[in-house]
Amino acid sequence: MADIEFNRNEDEMKQLLFHLKQKFVNVSEGGGKKNAAKQKEKGKMLARERISYLLDKDSRFLEIGAFAADEMYQEYGGCPSAGSVAGIGYIHGRQCIVVANDATVKAGAWFPMAAKKNLRAQEISIENRLPIIYLVDSAGVFLPMQDEIFPDKEHFGRIFRNNAVMSSMGIIQIAAIMGSCVAGGAYLPIMSDQAMIVDKTGSIFLAGSYLVKAAVGEDVDNETLGGATTQCEISGVTDNKYPDDATCLDAIRKIFDKTGATERAGLDRCNPTEPSKKPSEIYGILPTQRDKQYDMLEIIHRLVDHSEFEQYKELYGKTILCGLARIEGWAVGIVANNRKVVKTKKGEMQIGGVIYSDSADKAARFVMNCNQQKIPLVFLQDVTGFMVGSRSEQGGIIKDGAKMVNAVANSVVPKFTIIVGNSYGAGNYAMCGKAYDPRLIAAWPTAQLAVMGGSQAANTLLSIQVSTLKAEGKVITKEDEAHLLKTITDRYNHQLSPYYAASRLWVDAIIDPLDTRKFISMGIEAANHAPITRAFNPGILQT
Repeated sequence: MADIEFNRNEDEMKQLLFHLKQKFVNVSEGGGKKNAAKQKEKGKMLARERISYLLDKDSRFLEIGAFAADEMYQEYGGCPSAGSVAGIGYIHGRQCIVVANDATVKAGAWFPMAAKKNLRAQEISIENRLPIIYLVDSAGVFLPMQDEIFPDKEHFGRIFRNNAVMSSMGIIQIAAIMGSCVAGGAYLPIMSDQAMIVDKTGSIFLAGSYLVKAAVGEDVDNETLGGATTQCEISGVTDNKYPDDATCLDAIRKIFDKTGATERAGLDRCNPTEPSKKPSEIYGILPTQRDKQYDMLEIIHRLVDHSEFEQYKELYGKTILCGLARIEGWAVGIVANNRKVVKTKKGEMQIGGVIYSDSADKAARFVMNCNQQKIPLVFLQDVTGFMVGSRSEQGGIIKDGAKMVNAVANSVVPKFTIIVGNSYGAGNYAMCGKAYDPRLIAAWPTAQLAVMGGSQAANTLLSIQVSTLKAEGKVITKEDEAHLLKTITDRYNHQLSPYYAASRLWVDAIIDPLDTRKFISMGIEAANHAPITRAFNPGILQT
């Protein structure tokens, strides 16, 4: 690669990363400094401070859903990070999930995306058998949007259903009531295995004093109704009370200090080593332009230990790279789209980033092998879809594509997905998109997710809209078409953004490429807590 192209790619990536860091700083401020000051006046820690205090000092933290609800609910003033902070961390060296309500954001009220984020945290806990800690400080359901959070299967009530199921599975759940805990939200901590409360600032009740007055005519203050003294000494609803946030968090740490070990999946790990090739060179190798080629093998060499990658069927199905490697010591099977034009043995040219019959067949077989050998799978997505056209159809692209999708869907080993560039159409599915249950899924700032690329989609939508307008008898000029195309393109490109995906939790995080090793390693470590109890059934791969 010419130095000038490398430098251009590097500069563009650094600009994207600067934007990523600035957005993270903004969402990390939650509801802003004024609301943060109000929490401090009450003697309370902020959500991120609570998590930092609770977890081991200088340990890793893998945040989930930092950009959840990004640019959503603007009519209500927004809801940064969906009003909560969540992620995977360590207490006394033991991995756990932590979810903390952010009371600076609408008093910690539950918006629809807040429920979805909490459910995602519980899903990660269930899949990986990780203990989960809830740091509760919430005013309850955001009433103006109650119809979007209350009654459906994946709404608020699913959280409490999960509490019950997780308890029956033996997954440790600890709740600390560190602020308001009202109405339906009161069930979350009390359906946990252990519930503690902070004196004076923590309170828990099904109905607050105003509602009690309206419902039964009783005059009572919130502290008497559901404060720490009432719930610990009279009702027995909570287990213990603590004078402040720090003491309560210390008590949680003491619980983990005495908790026994669990079964393991037996995933293979050796001593980790750094890649031999500099990971920072990814910035210069990966182009931000969608029409540029690059060699995904060069990216892989900068992600894996020793830069060693043992390719499977290296000379066959070259638009997908498959092979074994290690990431921070963990054995992994990598399935990656190669976004460069390749030449087959027959002399045919295959377009990079497209899945052909031979590459689909190769990937399906490789996924099957990894399942047999109990090797976690890592998918590196930069895919525009499956190859189309009469030649591909006659060659059985649907059949081979179905085999690949089947292998990924039925895979029993942990799967992890990184969206490097394009993630379009059925290619997203075959390469283990969100619908195919990756344990964790992240996007680089260069990622795009949609049913098809921006220009194709915009022109298709334009044709439909123009035809509709003409059918209504309207005259459409070239200037009208150009204006419509720009409007459609701008809207579609906005929806392609990784931030649009992250705001809706289609991805768990947007990460710096240099954090990919950490993201995958912590994910596999979490997955190793959950024994693999189901056999891989290759299904149509047997035909």
